[in-house]
Amino acid sequence: MKISVIGSGNVGATCANVLALKNFATEVVMVDIKPGLTEGKAMDMMQTAQMMHIDTKIIGKTAPVDDAAAADEAYKATENSDVVVITSGIPRKPGMSRSDLIGVNSKIVKGVMDQALKHSPEAVFIIVSNPVDTLTYLALKDSGLPRNRVIGMSGLLDGSRFEYYLAEAIGCPVRDVNAMVIGAHGDLMVPLTRFATYKGRPVTELLSEEKLAEIEHATQVGGGTLTKLLGTSAWYAPGTTAATMAEAIAKDSGLQISGIAYLDGEYGEKDVCAGVPLILGKGGVKKIVELDLNDKEKAQFDASVASARETNAKLAEALK
Repeated sequence: MKISVIGSGNVGATCANVLALKNFATEVVMVDIKPGLTEGKAMDMMQTAQMMHIDTKIIGKTAPVDDAAAADEAYKATENSDVVVITSGIPRKPGMSRSDLIGVNSKIVKGVMDQALKHSPEAVFIIVSNPVDTLTYLALKDSGLPRNRVIGMSGLLDGSRFEYYLAEAIGCPVRDVNAMVIGAHGDLMVPLTRFATYKGRPVTELLSEEKLAEIEHATQVGGGTLTKLLGTSAWYAPGTTAATMAEAIAKDSGLQISGIAYLDGEYGEKDVCAGVPLILGKGGVKKIVELDLNDKEKAQFDASVASARETNAKLAEALK
């Protein structure tokens, strides 16, 4: 089992490290454009193998932007990957929205996708780079792959933030809370409070409407909150989320999460990528689960998806 992670910054390196700690893959390959970065991080991780009982081999390769032959040689190390995680691109800085990144990151993701697909034509691709709904759409359309094999990472991450805020308010361990977020990965994402539970009990029975509204808003701006605190995008939770999705696909686990998928009629939407409940396994998305949303939730979801369409409309200009 081989997993490749393209981009060895904070998110990519965290993803690779978590994959290694999960110990299900034979090999994890990291590729980055910065000379020495990925080789050094791979070596550093491998030097924890004895202590952490890691059997996975971690390899780092540099793919220089100014040497096509050397870049292709680096990507050869990713050959026949089962899953490819793409984290390449610039992260957010304080004051930036995810859509502000489209000009640079669309070109980066397109180039990376072309290289990775050349060497792993049967792989499932997980897109992490922002704006992730639009870049998932770009990766799918540009590659011509079936929609089950190109998935965006957002909903599971947003849900984990939602669960964190709910647990803090309830005063319980985060693992005792189950919650889900759907829609585009942005400030109009939809935390599904009606479906959230604490040990099977609806959180609506435990917290006031005012507190729940506060938590929903905190979830929607959760990425921005961390960017202000850190000075850049978060990485531990996003990297772990991508690794968890890769594991579910590689192990054919049937895990149900919220993730970004291409919609072709589901939830009344077509020709757009947005976060919805998915069942993951061999080959990527095995099923899109359609929840019975009430009128308010559906209206919020439609507004969120509309924001993704607006960003998609900027793609042609960004790629010029």
